[in-house]
Amino acid sequence: MSTSTNTSPAPVRRSGAAPVRRVRRLSRSDKWVLAFMVGLPTLIQLVLVWIPTFLSAALSFTRWNGLTLADIKPAGVDNYEFIAQNYPPFWPAVQHNVLWLIFLALIATPLGLLLAILLDQNIRGTKIYQSIFFTPVMLSLALIGVIWQLFYNRDTGLLNFLLGTAGTPQAVDWFGDSSVNIWAALVAATWRHAGYVMILYLAGLKGVDPTLREAAQIDGANAVQTFFRVIFPAMRPVNVIIIVITVIESLRAFDIVYVINRGTNGLELISALVVQNLVGEGQVIGVGSALAVILLVISLVPITFYLSRAFGKDKEA
Repeated sequence: MSTSTNTSPAPVRRSGAAPVRRVRRLSRSDKWVLAFMVGLPTLIQLVLVWIPTFLSAALSFTRWNGLTLADIKPAGVDNYEFIAQNYPPFWPAVQHNVLWLIFLALIATPLGLLLAILLDQNIRGTKIYQSIFFTPVMLSLALIGVIWQLFYNRDTGLLNFLLGTAGTPQAVDWFGDSSVNIWAALVAATWRHAGYVMILYLAGLKGVDPTLREAAQIDGANAVQTFFRVIFPAMRPVNVIIIVITVIESLRAFDIVYVINRGTNGLELISALVVQNLVGEGQVIGVGSALAVILLVISLVPITFYLSRAFGKDKEA
């Protein structure tokens, strides 16, 4: 009777060392699975992100009404010159985006950090408070705009009712008055952004080594000194994420202002101008694409600069 023999290589044993096993090579099926897992996300990103990006960049140097491909005409940098010199909403939109960034960075983000510090004290009902403050994050910005319209309405809004001016000529049209509607929209955006920042900082605070607090207390540091000199620097990865998110949120802001008045009458933002030129009967594809490229460049420059400096310092350390 014949017996089968095991032809697999036996482990090589060196004197005084653990047995060394050969590295198993990938089989054909393993390679197909690996190619699928890498190729599918790459293909999706190419189709949904990079190809539209390159097409937008190309269209920004053309004139096109969006009807037929035969109507595409080269325009050089005329679209960019038109935006910079002869397009009235552009520079107000740039100023509003900068204002949006400053407001989120100096008001909304510190507010989220303050909420995180307070809720990290293990006070009674912490989970309930976390849920309350995080609820706006789960809502879309468009829905938040609708909710705040009910709050800011000139005739029936809660704010004018509390001020005692609802239904009177003295009532403030919070979303219709171009001198105040940008601030009203920023308050609505802060309601959502602060909750997002709060959750991220709460996670960062929970991950800080407790021995750092104990060491600071032994050295005689009070609570404020402990936080700013020990805890806050220890959350550097979270701080990087918060900065990037704040910049992105300020540049991609669109939903709220579009729900309010389609990004006009004091609520001009670059993202709203992009949609106004790319969608609708009066679409100007070349100008809209140029605005999209400008927004992309503005978005990439500060984020790339900060991340390169932050992670460059980590490598040097």
